[in-house]
Amino acid sequence: MKRSRLLVLSLISSLLVISVSLFQWDLVDIITEFLMLPVWLFVYAFFIIITVWALIHLFKNRKWQPFVIQLITIALWFFFPFTQVNLDLNFKIHQEKREEAAAKIENGVIKPNVPDSPSLIQLPKEYTQLSKGGGDIEVETKGKSTSILFFTYRGMLDNFSGFVYEPNDYKPSKSDFDGDFKQIEKVHKNWYYVSSY
Repeated sequence: MKRSRLLVLSLISSLLVISVSLFQWDLVDIITEFLMLPVWLFVYAFFIIITVWALIHLFKNRKWQPFVIQLITIALWFFFPFTQVNLDLNFKIHQEKREEAAAKIENGVIKPNVPDSPSLIQLPKEYTQLSKGGGDIEVETKGKSTSILFFTYRGMLDNFSGFVYEPNDYKPSKSDFDGDFKQIEKVHKNWYYVSSY
């Protein structure tokens, strides 16, 4: 009975670590970074406790399955690109709707509507899921071209990331959207992933 309980706890702790690693930025958007801290602490502390228990169980009873599950999870946590997979899924799932919203912005159907910030647009309800942090997007005009930033993470101050729609497919500059981009990566025609921190 003890062995099967440890095996189940090992599976649960591993699934929690993998789930939090894959969906952490979605969770941050829902519950904020401050409330995410206890979640991280609980999940990783639980995982460490179960790993130690599985290691003791391995030496005492020569039952290796729980510890192997923990080792596989540790290897995945270190080597599997959870954040990149999440970003790729986010881009593919929302690309069509983002392009639809971008076209409406370019045609003047959707206009800046945040009184104290002329570069921000609070998206209509049907588009709010396209940009994290409340459904706001940022617009930057360069000549006749309008670049649009859909947030994937909206932190504090200049700590943010997102997908930039560039209608002329020009690579964003490091200082666009008042950022200091450390990462600018083309993900599709007219689309770039940017990260400022």
